[in-house]
Amino acid sequence: MKNAIRKVAVPALLSLAVFAPTAWAQQSPTPSSDAAASTPAKSHAQRRADSVERRINDLHTQLKITDQQSKQWDAFAQTMRDNAQNTGQAFHERSQKLSTMSAPDAMKSYADLTQMHADNMKKLSSSFSDLYAVLSDEQKQTADTLYRNQKMGHNKGPHNRHKGGKPASSSSAGAAATQ
Repeated sequence: MKNAIRKVAVPALLSLAVFAPTAWAQQSPTPSSDAAASTPAKSHAQRRADSVERRINDLHTQLKITDQQSKQWDAFAQTMRDNAQNTGQAFHERSQKLSTMSAPDAMKSYADLTQMHADNMKKLSSSFSDLYAVLSDEQKQTADTLYRNQKMGHNKGPHNRHKGGKPASSSSAGAAATQ
């Protein structure tokens, strides 16, 4: 029985560790009569929002986005923001209900979060394709370098932050786009 629970719980918890930073950071601070209790939540949410904006700005700089590309860029950046906000809200709502969920409900809610992540990636990919179509050859080369998933685990790939590593400067902006 314990092994069966571990087989279900461990992958779910590990996956939550991957998604949780996005989720917790984007939750809206809730008003509270106890200002001291709400301050950490506000600062965490603000830190996460600041992190998303930093990544957007880094990518904008690295790709050298021009005024003529601003329409496609703005749509891509807004998709990143929306994805982070929606994911944060979904994780917050799930965390509020998790302690009273049955095991099947918890698994379904996790599946829903996983589906949301996949849907968000499709939206992000679509908006990035629109942006990529208007990039110069030099910008495309930069984007290709940022988004290649090579040498993961060696602080080179855009997903290395999930392994506890800090993204390398050449891929830090690319990592943001997965948000």
